[in-house]
This record gives sequence, structure tokens and C-alpha cells, in this order.
Amino acid sequence: MKKLFLLIGTLFFACSPNTEKFDILILNGSIYDAENQSFYEADLGIKGDKIAKIGDLKDAAARQTIDATGHVVSPGFIDVHSHIEAIMRMPDAENFVRQGVTTVLAGPDGRGPSPMQPFLDSLSTYKLGLNTAWLVGHNTIRRNIMGTENRAPTEEELEDMKSAVAEAMQSGAYGLSTGLKYVPGSFSNIEEVIALSKVAAQQGGIYTSHLREEGLGLIEGVQEAIQIGKEAGIPIVLTHHKAIGKPMWGASTKTLAMVDSARNLGIDVMMDQYPYTASSTGLSVLIPTWAMAGGQEEFKKRIDDPATRKKIKEEIMFNIEYDRGGADLAVVQFANVSWKPDLNGKTLKDWAIEKGLEPTFSNGAELVIEGQLNGGASCIFHAIGEEDVKRIMRHPLAMVASDGGLAKPGQGHPHPRSYGTFPRVLGHYVRDEKVISLELALAKMTSLPADRLGLSDRGYIKVGMLADITIFDPETVDEGGTFEDPHHYPVGIPYVIVNGTITVDQGEMTENRAGRVLRKK
Repeated sequence: MKKLFLLIGTLFFACSPNTEKFDILILNGSIYDAENQSFYEADLGIKGDKIAKIGDLKDAAARQTIDATGHVVSPGFIDVHSHIEAIMRMPDAENFVRQGVTTVLAGPDGRGPSPMQPFLDSLSTYKLGLNTAWLVGHNTIRRNIMGTENRAPTEEELEDMKSAVAEAMQSGAYGLSTGLKYVPGSFSNIEEVIALSKVAAQQGGIYTSHLREEGLGLIEGVQEAIQIGKEAGIPIVLTHHKAIGKPMWGASTKTLAMVDSARNLGIDVMMDQYPYTASSTGLSVLIPTWAMAGGQEEFKKRIDDPATRKKIKEEIMFNIEYDRGGADLAVVQFANVSWKPDLNGKTLKDWAIEKGLEPTFSNGAELVIEGQLNGGASCIFHAIGEEDVKRIMRHPLAMVASDGGLAKPGQGHPHPRSYGTFPRVLGHYVRDEKVISLELALAKMTSLPADRLGLSDRGYIKVGMLADITIFDPETVDEGGTFEDPHHYPVGIPYVIVNGTITVDQGEMTENRAGRVLRKK
């Protein structure tokens, strides 16, 4: 790896009055041109928070100069599916920034904040490590108005939900997210979602959807999302698109054909994807949603009824065998178990053996029930086929997104995507596996998401654009963590600049915080 040097520009003040002066100079880099998906050699000068000049700047002066010889100078990466719910506790967002991410779209899977205005106002008082844009969450709105009841809304409740979406959009939300796999979104019908999506569409928002099913019901889930987009007149993102569970491996051939067909009909649909063969969500995803209606106390009551418990257990066994459980208790890996931290990193099979049980589907279902009664857990599910990952990645309209959360070394056992999504694509899938080109990969990380969100001042390297810039070595960039040992920052990304401020300097996080709360206008 060629070493980069950061030069503190004492010459800035001693130079000739006619010498052009910048705050930051990036010299000798290979600049990524997102418009043409190509590279060119040039220098780049930053003044304040904007890109001021591109060209031959060898004779210019600056407060700080970066020699980017042998490195790619890219627009900062934009993560369109991030779980930064803990941003007020971890405002530096270091595990994102050190991946080269300078902007995140937060509030996916129906979890976005509501009401939006007070949340954004409060967040704006924090010193953030990166820029944040937000979606309003259908599940949040439904829970606020209807609790977790398994029914359709009344006319009054639907109007209240529509008003909540309107408040969020007027406050700067970028669209509506749904989590139709999760309570209480799973209890909604398509008419409800279309009605709310129309409100978001009226103010230029997008619709991102965790489909109702990503396993056996995947095709129907994609069909529903496309129908919502068509009828609401709203751009669609099939979020963290995948085919989960061995019976569905290969189904991405159908879903991608559905996307192409929809686009040929004028329906604006895209996808995002993380580059791993495992998902991560709550242990409760193995439990039928009807059993969770009304919350934890109602779940306990159902478990206390022998006949209902039997039905719940049978459906959990089915999900273990045919869906996210991957037909093997070893597929379910614990990520964060507050009531039994020693399970973190271990599997459902490990827990069964620890308790002296055979690792059968029946015993696994009993442990899932026990875990949920104890308060649930965050888990990693190793049930995605590698060929589907590659096939989706090759599609030109599949953006890169982490689906990762804020993470600190030593806290829990998170999915490695929280540390390594973007460098994994660049290192493993571009350089090593050659699944896609570097040019296409960077488009999926920069211009494609910027265009989807309508970010006219980010996602490209042009004079006048905001200076969100990631500098990486294409020969060495790589993820640091693994499923067994996730708490490692990536390598090969020595500099990350957020709004003209060097936030990662020679591979280390600085104290500089220049992130902003973005509001859609």
C-alpha cells in the first residue's frame, strides 16, 4: 500500500499573494466521475464545506494537503438503509464513517421517528460524525395510533396516520418506510399502505419496504411493493433485497425480472442490498406475527394456553425448517442477549446442547419461546444463498446499503455489516471475486443513492458540490470483521471528509464532527 501523507500547510500563510489558497488540497488522486462511471487523474481543492476547484493544483497552497497517489478519490458513500436509532448516544457514528460513509438514510423497516419535527430539531443540537436523512416509519405511526392491534384502522385512525405522514414530510422526511414483516405493520392491508404512501408521494418522498416476506412469500411480497408504488405514484426501494431460506435460493432471478418488467411499464422501482449471506433481526422473526399481537403480555397469555402454544410452536418449527431458520439450529446466531450475555456469538444449537437437549426443530422452537418470554434477542440468520447475493449485486439498480446499526467494539456480537459493508464490496466482490467493476460499485454507493434521495449537492465530485469525500486504496481496502469476530474497523480507507472537514485522518477517527441533519425540501 502506498503511504499517504497529511501536510499541515505552513506555506498557506507564507506563499505569494497570487498563489491560489485552499483549506484542503487532495493531490495526485484518481477521481471517480460518477456521471460517466470512470476515473481521471487530477487534484482537488476544498474551500469551506465545498469543492472549489478540480485540475492541476500542484502550485496551490492549503492549510492541509493530502497526497492521494495510488488512491481513489470518491464521493462520500451514502448508506440508504441504516439503523442509527442510538445516534444520540453515539453521535460520532464511527463504525459508519470509517467505512467511508458520509451520509445515511435512517428510519427503515417502518421504524422511523414520528412526530418528525421535534426529533430532527433535537438531533440538530448534536455534533454528528456524518449527515443523516430520515424516513418516517409506518410501524411507528401505527403503534402510536393503534398500538399493536391486529385489525384494520378505522376511518378516523387512518386519517390520523395520514396526518402523521404529512407532518413528517413537511418537517423534512425523505419518504415513508414500512416493515410489513414486523408487528404492527404486518397487520396492515395494502389499501392502508397505499393511502399513506400517497401522502408521502405528494411531497416528493420515496417508499422503502421491508417486504411482508423474504422467504416463501418473497414473490408475493415484491408484487405487493410494486403495486403500492404504482397505485401511490411513488418511487420504490425494495430494501435489503434477498431470497432467504434454502427453498427460495435462486428466486432472485424472478424478482429481478419483476423489477425490470415493472420499470418497462414506467414504475420506478429500485433495490438496496448488503453483501452478506446472513441477515440480522430479532429472534421473534421466527414467531408468527399473530402470536405477538397486543404485545409481550398477550404473547405470554397465548403461551399459557396449551392449544395456542402448540400452534405457535408448530409455526416456529416451520419457520426454522423452511424459512429464516435455515433448517439448522446452527444457522441462528445470537447477537445481543441482554438476559444471557454469554450466548452472544453462540447459536441456537449451542444453547440447546448447553441445556442438554437434542438440536431438533422441536427443541429449537421451545428455546425460541423461552427466549421471547425472557425479552427476546437480536440474532444473525445464516440463510441466504451466495449466488443470489452476486446476482442482485450485478443488477445496475441495486444500491449498496448496510442495514447495520451503530456499534462500539466490545458491545454485543453484531452482524459484521455494521463495520464492513462498503469495504467488503470494494475488496471482496470487486477486487477479489470480480463480481462487478469498481466503477459500478462506486455508482451503487454514491450517485445512485444521491439521485434516489434527490440530494443535488452530494454524491458527485464537481465544483460547487459539498465536500463529502472518501479516499481509499483499491489494492488493500477490505472489511476488518467476521461473523466470528465482528468488532474490527476496515482497512484501506485512510481519509474521510465530511462537509469539508477531515473526519478520518490517516485511518484514525478525529475529534472533528461536521455532520448535518438533512431535511428534504
